[in-house]
Amino acid sequence: MSRRFLFVLGSARAEGNTELLARQAAEQLPAGVAQRWIRLAELPLPDFVDLRHDSDHVRPPSDTAAGLLLEATLAATDIVIASPLYWYSVSSLTKRYLDHWSAWLRTPGLDFKATLAGRTLWGIAALADDEPSVADPYVGTLNNSAAYMGMRFGGVLLGNGSARGDVLKDTEALARAKTFFARDAPLARFPYETRETC
Repeated sequence: MSRRFLFVLGSARAEGNTELLARQAAEQLPAGVAQRWIRLAELPLPDFVDLRHDSDHVRPPSDTAAGLLLEATLAATDIVIASPLYWYSVSSLTKRYLDHWSAWLRTPGLDFKATLAGRTLWGIAALADDEPSVADPYVGTLNNSAAYMGMRFGGVLLGNGSARGDVLKDTEALARAKTFFARDAPLARFPYETRETC
């Protein structure tokens, strides 16, 4: 299957540091690799409603925000969550998108989990901190989501930046961006599955 990348931009502002870093990484993809970029702020999703004990979810029409995102997600071999670090995790726009995965898991005839199994989830984030460990909750959110879905997890490309364009001064992040998508992404595992037993 030829690779098709979906870049889900979760920032509240356009062309922020996270998007700039994502575009730096995307420039390294081979010419034949399809890329689709969706800015969640321009495609507002409705609040997620948990119906799992009441009724089945209905597949959203393709002309709605949820329908467009569903189709784009199903078509992608590689899903890149490009969300800045907001309060140590993904942005609210990104979290709402991931919440909708719960609905799609319970939509009859969709086989959302089976479709995404084996595909790859990546993360890209700008943070206003020099200590990368503050992004551990962000990384955990994406890793655990990928593990639950049976996906591969390519890790998170982190860059430093607060004011617009700051990340372009982070030479280490720009160097990592050059090879970020070239790495082999292992099958995601929950942390408890990777602990050594005594």
